[in-house]
Amino acid sequence: MTPEQTSIWLAHRRMIVVSQMAPTALLITTVALLQFGLAETSFALRVATAGILLASGIFGALVQFNSATEAQALAKSAPSESSSSSSLWVVRYLTPAVFVVIYVALMVALFG
Repeated sequence: MTPEQTSIWLAHRRMIVVSQMAPTALLITTVALLQFGLAETSFALRVATAGILLASGIFGALVQFNSATEAQALAKSAPSESSSSSSLWVVRYLTPAVFVVIYVALMVALFG
């Protein structure tokens, strides 16, 4: 890869990592708040919590998917570096799937 391509590749990797921080922090915070009675609060507050989690998860997944797709396209343009893009399917598909499973479990805890 050229130095410019390497810089773009690193920018995509950084974006993927950063885009996971907010949803992860919100999921952890929600689990902590469940321990202190979040599930017993008003219905409106629980719906707001669900909406915030869902929005952060969707936006995070969109950024991750887009960054991984662009990084994969960049790697294809430099065939000698294609091995570094072989795990991008995890970012594109597995990470959002894990978020969905955790989100559903939290919704059961909030509304169940």
